[in-house]
Amino acid sequence: MKTLISARDVEELLRKGGNLDSLPTDAIYTPSAIDLIRDSKNGKVSQPVVQAKSESGAPAPASAIPKASAPAAELEKYFNSPEVHALKELICGVGHRLWQRNYVDGNGGNISIRLSDELVLCTPTLVSKGALKPADLCLVDMEGKQLAGVKPRTSEVLMHLQIMKAQPKAKACVHAHPAHASAFAVAGIEPPTCMMPEYEVFCAVAVAPYRTPGTPEMGKLIAELVDKHNTILMANHGVVAWSHNSVEEAYWRMEIIEAYCRTIVIASQLGKPMSGFSSKHLQDLLAIKKKLGFVDPRFDLKECELCDNSEWNPGINCQIPTEKPVAAESSAEAEQLVKTITDMLVAKMKG
Repeated sequence: MKTLISARDVEELLRKGGNLDSLPTDAIYTPSAIDLIRDSKNGKVSQPVVQAKSESGAPAPASAIPKASAPAAELEKYFNSPEVHALKELICGVGHRLWQRNYVDGNGGNISIRLSDELVLCTPTLVSKGALKPADLCLVDMEGKQLAGVKPRTSEVLMHLQIMKAQPKAKACVHAHPAHASAFAVAGIEPPTCMMPEYEVFCAVAVAPYRTPGTPEMGKLIAELVDKHNTILMANHGVVAWSHNSVEEAYWRMEIIEAYCRTIVIASQLGKPMSGFSSKHLQDLLAIKKKLGFVDPRFDLKECELCDNSEWNPGINCQIPTEKPVAAESSAEAEQLVKTITDMLVAKMKG
């Protein structure tokens, strides 16, 4: 099985002063990893930040994070601290990549990071993700009340908060409108399975019915799915993904599902049935997925059920072994039986 190289692996190598040329050439690289390697070689990326730090350089202690009920001055101080600023930079970086890849238009899309059980950092409303700056971001509590930030928070943070309440593992959420994945959402079609490994490992996809964006009803329908799915196609709207590790990983899922849906659309136009890998191969990928701590509703399914794409057209049907047919009688025995029955019928008619 080939090694999977993520952006996190590349960041760790860079942090340790390693050489990018030492990365294996026969490995599978995530789109984010490819971008990071390219930008690093072009001198566009400095040493990446993956964890908020205190002024001393150590990870910020949980005790340093105020309660949502803390005085406004204390919340403002924390909101403007170096460790939160580092996370603001991460959110802005993700926003810029969403915009550069045409995953959002206008002021569409939103991003959030859970800071504690009570505080969430999120993007504002009516700001293009391509022009997003750290000073634009907002601090809210788990009910959506804005506690800090000069611009109003996005109305769709309510959906992010409902995801985080329903899925305690969720540390970050990314919502966007990538065209091909959104096309599947508009059609209400769940993408077929057993076709590309990266999609199977990183994404667990479901389709949520349409509700008005920013309403509690929309968030509730999505929250009902996040126990076993980390990537939700929002009918007639877009995609939202969550991660138990980082906002970077939530963003990866946006890249992966869009690339996958685009590939499926193109493959379906080539005039030949699409071929997938076996359910045994999918079991291998699900084992990797489980080890990574990702969710998936298929962990306990039988092997045959894993690659059932009967609702997809064109698609691949689950190959259920048929019962072994009963051995047919020999032709001589069959002929004799037919002759005997014929003779009996003739004799009866003459009588």
